[in-house]
Amino acid sequence: MTAEIDEARTIIAGIPLLADAGEPQRLGGLTNLVYRVGDYCLRIPGKGTEEYIDRGNEAAAARAAALAGVSPRMHYFDEKTGVMVTRFVEGAETMTPEGFQTRDGAPARAGEVFRALHLSTAVFPFRFELFSMIDEYLGILSTKDVELPDGYHDVVREAEAVREALAVNPAPLAPCHCDPLCENFLDTNDRMWIVDWEYSGMNDPMWDLGDLSVEGGFSDVQDEEMLVAYFEGEVPPREHGRMVIYKAMCDLLWTLWGLIQLANNNPAEDFRAYADGRFARCKALMATPEFARHLAAINS
Repeated sequence: MTAEIDEARTIIAGIPLLADAGEPQRLGGLTNLVYRVGDYCLRIPGKGTEEYIDRGNEAAAARAAALAGVSPRMHYFDEKTGVMVTRFVEGAETMTPEGFQTRDGAPARAGEVFRALHLSTAVFPFRFELFSMIDEYLGILSTKDVELPDGYHDVVREAEAVREALAVNPAPLAPCHCDPLCENFLDTNDRMWIVDWEYSGMNDPMWDLGDLSVEGGFSDVQDEEMLVAYFEGEVPPREHGRMVIYKAMCDLLWTLWGLIQLANNNPAEDFRAYADGRFARCKALMATPEFARHLAAINS
C-alpha cells in the first residue's frame, strides 16, 4: 500500500493541475488504482492493461461521454501511460450490487443514464464486437500459462447460434459503455454518472443493460425497473430477448478477461474463482428454456 501511495504522489507531482490539490485518498478499483485528490479523481492503470486497452480510444470515448452529460469532465489524460484525471463527483455513492438493491430507484436511474448515452450524438472510435474480442482474448491467453475452464471451446461453438441470430437481426449501433460494473456507476439519488471507459465502443445497446444486470445480480423485478425506465414504458420482446442473451455472452467474454488477470498476477481478487464462476453461470443460463425463448424472440 505504501508503494502504491508513493507512486500516486510521484504521478501527482508531475501533473500541475494536482500540484496543490492535497494528499491522495484511495477509492478502489479492480484492476486500476483510483484516488481522490481534492476536487479531482486520479486513475492509474493496472499492470498488464496495455495488452488489451487502447488508451486513445478510451480518451476519445471519455471526452464524448462527458459532452453527452453522462460522465464527469476529463481534465487530463496521458495516452502513453493511461493516467487520467476527472472531476470528483461530490455527494455521489459508488455503487455496488447491494447499493442497487437498497437504494430506491437505482435500477431506473441506471436505465435513464444508459438511455441518455445510447441516444446521444457521441461516436466512439472502437467497435465492440463480442466474438472478435473472444478471439483476441483467446490469442492473449495462448501466450500465458493458464488453463481455460473445461468445455470453454464447446460453449463458444454453442454460442454460434447467438452469433447467427445477431448477424441476421443486427441492432443499430450506439455509443456503449460495454463494461458496466456496479462500481462504474456513481449515484447522487437524483441521477447516475458512469465512469471508466476502457472497454467502450459502438455496440448493441442491450449489451450494457444485460451486463449490468449480471454484475448487479439483478432480480426480475430490478430488470423490469431498468428496462421500463430505459424504454420509457413498454419493453419490446425482441429487445428484452437481446438483453437476456447478452447476460450469458458477457459472462462468456469476461471469463477470459478474468483469466488474463490471473495470468498477470492481479492481486485484487481470486481470478481463478472469478473466471470459473462466470463460466458456470454462462453455461447454466444457456441451458435454460428461458434462453431458448429469448433467442427465438430475437429471430422473430
